[in-house]
Amino acid sequence: MVGFQAHPSGVNVVSLGLPGVALLTAVAFAAGVVNSIAGGGGLITLPALLAVGLPPYLALGTNKGQAVFGAATSVVSYGRRGEIDRSRVALGFTAGFAGACLGARGVLAVPAAPLRVVVMVLLLISSAAMLAQRKVAASPRPLGPRAARTWLLVIAFGLGAYDGFFGPGTGSLLVMAFATVFGDTLTRASGNAKVVNFASNLAAFISFVWSHTVVWRIALPMAAGNALGSSVGAQLAIRKGDRLVRAVTVVVVLAVVVKLAVDLARAPRG
Repeated sequence: MVGFQAHPSGVNVVSLGLPGVALLTAVAFAAGVVNSIAGGGGLITLPALLAVGLPPYLALGTNKGQAVFGAATSVVSYGRRGEIDRSRVALGFTAGFAGACLGARGVLAVPAAPLRVVVMVLLLISSAAMLAQRKVAASPRPLGPRAARTWLLVIAFGLGAYDGFFGPGTGSLLVMAFATVFGDTLTRASGNAKVVNFASNLAAFISFVWSHTVVWRIALPMAAGNALGSSVGAQLAIRKGDRLVRAVTVVVVLAVVVKLAVDLARAPRG
């Protein structure tokens, strides 16, 4: 069971038992494995946090509190394997960080009731994008230095802003963008995506911590699970697991969307 206690600031603090935290940690491990390989781990962790009863603000903040550690682990793992284009690191990281700062400030300015609708819509969109990923294939596209910098700036800043505002599916969208625009192989696209993803996660994480929307007793165990899962995932060559991951993710997301829709319908109007 999940209980709520009033926080001095007026924000509800979720009190979750040890079995619940352990379950969320296991979910974070699985999300870390998935996210390190192809992105989309947030589609597993955010619905789980919402399902145990966290309000949207706390779910988003706590999700970033655990995801940033997994993103850092992925960057290190892919970097050691030589699957990151070092010429893109500085601009990609800076643009992703700046975009996420803007996005995080935007989500914290949205009232609680409309945020439920925003979360439902973005969950469906990011799930559809993840399902469509199977149709994306790398196709070499020679770009001049200026065009390459412009595209990198647009991709990193735009998806960084999305990550700061919401988050789930950012990794998958980055992989698709780098494979399509730069012609990266999917493995290299995943490595390059992790640089931007880490920057956006870090910026959003700082913003949410500053706003006191991270439930640390949940975020820290999940962070350990996510980091371990990310390390394992970066070393695995998973070829046939994508269909199962997509199917389970879509079922969970749809269940959460239905729950949020019912909650919204039952909410008092006035």
